[in-house]
Amino acid sequence: MPNNSGTVLGLFAGIGGLELGLKHSGFQPKMICELEEGAQAVLKHRFPEAPLIPDVRDIKEVPPGVKVITAGFPCQDLSSSGLKVGIKGEQSFLVDEVFRLLETTDELDWLILENVKFMLHLNKGNAMCYITSKLTSLGYNWAYRVVNSQGFGLPQRRHRVFIVASKKHDPRSVLLSDEHGIDPNKHTSTDEIPRGFYWTEGRYSTGMSFNGIPPLKAGSTIGIPSPPAILLPIGFAGTPEIRDAERLQGFPEEWTKPTESVCKPSHRWKLIGNSVSVPVAKWIGSRLISPLDYCDKNDIELKKNDKWPMAAWCMGGKIKKSSVSEWPIKKKFKGLDSFLKYPLKPLSIKASNGYLSRAEKGNLKHPVGFIDNLKKHVMEIS
Repeated sequence: MPNNSGTVLGLFAGIGGLELGLKHSGFQPKMICELEEGAQAVLKHRFPEAPLIPDVRDIKEVPPGVKVITAGFPCQDLSSSGLKVGIKGEQSFLVDEVFRLLETTDELDWLILENVKFMLHLNKGNAMCYITSKLTSLGYNWAYRVVNSQGFGLPQRRHRVFIVASKKHDPRSVLLSDEHGIDPNKHTSTDEIPRGFYWTEGRYSTGMSFNGIPPLKAGSTIGIPSPPAILLPIGFAGTPEIRDAERLQGFPEEWTKPTESVCKPSHRWKLIGNSVSVPVAKWIGSRLISPLDYCDKNDIELKKNDKWPMAAWCMGGKIKKSSVSEWPIKKKFKGLDSFLKYPLKPLSIKASNGYLSRAEKGNLKHPVGFIDNLKKHVMEIS
């Protein structure tokens, strides 16, 4: 098995969530690739030891000594809030560059891919079919799992698909061997706890999250930052401060500050929304170092027209469904009521009234006291 001296080639690195998590586990970045200017500024500052290559197409082969490739390949074409054109969209097709590079090395121990959960369902799961079939054709065993960041001590309900593949090792021992299976935020309904929600929604969805926030997003389709709102039980609504937003992804405070040298400060929201939760990447890295045996006795074969489940694996060409949950480890939940360090930025009257108006026209259910508390917030700041 690879040891902690393994080196990493980080593709589509963003602000380095996967790379930082693996570094916490002992893996050192050898080369990082990222095209976006704001993210580049962060990577240059935070990983000065690793050469930065802007365009993945300029990497002709995997550098000698690389044992792990990470790739949080672009999700704009796969996201439920994006273009939904699928794996062959203008952005997401770049995953083909990962497969090209895989053919240039025999040294690799592990490949780690990450993307949005919606990828399992978009166009009947065509993206997953494409990716997994390519891995199989290249001789890789693989496993994937939907993981919720909320199970790692972060009060953010964030589902992402992680795929681990290897020619040499059993990927199930990394991604599927840990199982807690219990939502750390199980609760009794109450109006005495903060609730996160999407203030831009209200008619068809809310993103409502008990003592946490819905997933941080890159922003609106026209590029306007739209961090989720938090309604406190005292009748005050606001959005997180940028340093708390970084912490909600597991980064140190001011991790994205270097981007302000080339972009507007608001660009930091996009970078954070696009990133990978660091504690999840750290967990994966720890299992690369210390894998555990996986018991597959209850797993069943996935048939041709079955929907992609929350977790599955393929060893030797046969795909099976795993029964593991989105909660791999036991981690005490820390809610917004104890997590936030900085004052919320008050949600504007316009934004608050916009949500209330849409909620009134829609038929979505809201927690007891939620609408009244949001109206109280409007009255207090008027």
